[in-house]
Amino acid sequence: MSTSIKRKISYTGNIEFSELKITEPSSYAAGIPGIKAALEHVSKESGLFRSLNTLSRMNQKEGFDCPGCAWPDPDTPSKLGEYCENGAKAIAEESTFERVDSTFFRKYSVEEISTWTDYQIGKSGRITEPFVLRPDSIHYEPISWTDAFQLIAEQLHALNIPDEAIFYTSGRSSNEAAFLYGLFIRAFGTNNMPDCSNMCHESSGVALSETLGIGKGSVVLEDLHEAEVIMVIGQNPGTNHPRMLSALQKCKENGGKVITVNPLSESGLNRFKNPQQLSGIIGRGTQLTDIFLQVKINQDVSLLKLIMKRLAQREKNGESVFDHDFIQDKTNGFDALLADLDKHDENQLLELCGVDSSQVELAVDLLAKKSKIIICWAMGLTQHKNGVENIKECVNLLLAKGSIGKKGAGTCPVRGHSNVQGDRSVGIMHHVSDPLNKALKDVFEFDPPNHEGLDTVNAIQAMRQGKAKVFIALGGNFVSAASDTIYTAEALENCDLTVSISTKLNRTHLTAGKTALILPTLGRTEQDQERFVTVENSMGKVHQSKGRLKPASNQLKSEPEIIAEIASTYFGESSAIDWDILGKDYDLIREKISEVLTGYKDYSNRSKGSGFYLPNNTREADFSKLPEGKAQFSICKLPDHQLSEDEFILMTVRSHDQFNTTIYGLNDRYRGIYGERRVIFMNPDDIKEKGLKPLQVVDITSNYSGKLRRAENFKVIPYDIPTKNLCAYFPETNVLVPIDLYAEKSNTPASKSVIVKIEAKQL
Repeated sequence: MSTSIKRKISYTGNIEFSELKITEPSSYAAGIPGIKAALEHVSKESGLFRSLNTLSRMNQKEGFDCPGCAWPDPDTPSKLGEYCENGAKAIAEESTFERVDSTFFRKYSVEEISTWTDYQIGKSGRITEPFVLRPDSIHYEPISWTDAFQLIAEQLHALNIPDEAIFYTSGRSSNEAAFLYGLFIRAFGTNNMPDCSNMCHESSGVALSETLGIGKGSVVLEDLHEAEVIMVIGQNPGTNHPRMLSALQKCKENGGKVITVNPLSESGLNRFKNPQQLSGIIGRGTQLTDIFLQVKINQDVSLLKLIMKRLAQREKNGESVFDHDFIQDKTNGFDALLADLDKHDENQLLELCGVDSSQVELAVDLLAKKSKIIICWAMGLTQHKNGVENIKECVNLLLAKGSIGKKGAGTCPVRGHSNVQGDRSVGIMHHVSDPLNKALKDVFEFDPPNHEGLDTVNAIQAMRQGKAKVFIALGGNFVSAASDTIYTAEALENCDLTVSISTKLNRTHLTAGKTALILPTLGRTEQDQERFVTVENSMGKVHQSKGRLKPASNQLKSEPEIIAEIASTYFGESSAIDWDILGKDYDLIREKISEVLTGYKDYSNRSKGSGFYLPNNTREADFSKLPEGKAQFSICKLPDHQLSEDEFILMTVRSHDQFNTTIYGLNDRYRGIYGERRVIFMNPDDIKEKGLKPLQVVDITSNYSGKLRRAENFKVIPYDIPTKNLCAYFPETNVLVPIDLYAEKSNTPASKSVIVKIEAKQL
């Protein structure tokens, strides 16, 4: 029997500085620099002509879905292609010529690789075959697929109860893989299904379900074109969802207005040079933001209350501002909302949100006259302790204006990963759904577990405390995505077995259990025989995706095949479900999905072409699932951040050369940062007040419940950000986010509002 050793793993990697260059932030997004950056990435990683051929099929009806963000595709894509700079970078990463093979792992131990930056780890390349890290080793070594599946089965059978296993899902997975995964997990006997949505839009799902009856947004792409006003709150589409800029451009061309609410002025919401138009190449492009409300971090509720209070005052003065017919017929709680607004002092709200009163008045004047209003948001609203109430306050404004259930109006949570919404739709959830359990029992003849499972935060705590011993991840980079990096890494290392179904090497493979497996899978771009999979975009449309590239290795398996073989090996002859057939026949998986879930009738055929929309009650202003059949206004508390004189509030963000935890490069072109990620953006007055200088090296610390956390070596960058507010990149600053700092009800880590201190380094 192998003896387990304690591996010397660096949880955060190299913290030394690269060569930093600073310029003025960009005044616009995309244009020629965007084209140039995209071509540089694809040429370097996978060859220019090969990449351009691949890109020509991305987000096309007979092609494959971008493995990046979940922004919807138009029904009539441009002849030049329906992709953005960061989509091109995602393809370059997946189709890279670099390989992680047995030679690589003989040369490098997990201890050495762990000292690299996340950028260096990610650039190692595609994983070519299954690998195992044994308890007495610091080197991964090859293992056969059969032996890998047998090892997983043995470890699962050795558990005392099924709840000692954790099954994580990344939004990159297809509907077919996610459904099969959830089916196996429930047949195994647990609802421990933490999902990447736990870390991002779980707050949206909770808030929208409680107020509107469905945990999804209500708009479709064409609604953005028709909107009179689009409010973009806590979101940076120029970097995180660049194709959204085209929709905002169409809104502006149709006479619509854009209100931006954010602590930072982001280039993508300033001016957009559409690279598919001549004006985007040689012209000035399109000015997107009409009104910029530079709110302090996590003071969106204060700002929205102030806006609604001023709107209510206009009503008292005789103006027709609110949609009283809609409020009367479709909602509950409006009078209580007005009474709550009366309790708040306008000057206090102004001071809290930090926005100039005249700018607020411009927004109020615009909103008072319009009813076709869309509010878009992302992590800037969800990742706070009051994340659920942030979204509920947005819903309050839309309900008061009657801006739900009509064209050009509604809610638009912008999902950050390609199929994170689809995972949930086909059953990946830690909650118990009685209708889903009944349907699974009717179709597959087993009794699904009827007790609550663990979400991401609780799963990490269970592993850390020794209550969970096996961790299996369907995609993702769990340790870099989750909060409290060191705690999370130690939790994974505490497991008897960790399994990662992956395309590329990442830090989670290094913070491994006593035994660890890496199971290599096909990427979104690669041929999967003649089969296709399906995904759901951010607006609830399901469509097919079919890769075209030759797989990076002949040893790769598809995700459905891997899941089916894990299940088949575990159950042997004891299951009534024919896992092997399901793993091979995706049409059969879709047939079973249609039998279990509503809205998927004739699934395979309808998913071809432009696809089909799933049912969505809010688009019809149908709130029958809610009390009295009405949408619900909410009374939301003001956020309460008690900062001492030397404390700041920090939000973690992406750079422009990044998608989630994947680091494409070391540049943040839009913010004027080149060659370095260990930077912290500060207001110039705060820098002076603190006795610091630009580019001075500092540590950032947080102290929650008496535990001091430290992120070392960051260079101070003067930036246009509200006083007492800071901004830095993740995953480098995830180490500062306590495991128990999360949103009420949703348990989403509060990565956008961490109270910290700055310590100057003694050089």
